[in-house]
Amino acid sequence: MHMFQNAKKEQLRTTAYSLLLDDLERARYDLALAYDNFENAMEPDLIDCCIYQVNALQMRYKFLLAKVKQFDEDSYVR
Repeated sequence: MHMFQNAKKEQLRTTAYSLLLDDLERARYDLALAYDNFENAMEPDLIDCCIYQVNALQMRYKFLLAKVKQFDEDSYVR
């Protein structure tokens, strides 16, 4: 029974890691789009909006990247 629980925990970790990597890739894509929008913005209000969006997406990307690194470090220790 104990072996089954370990296998189930490992499967959950693998799934969580995969979802985290998907989120990171999506954040990278969204950030690239936000930079493109910023470069093409002409109106001052739209420029402000793009700056806010880029900043928010940078923070999300950094957060997810830190979580991926933490996952990698935890896996390395095991």
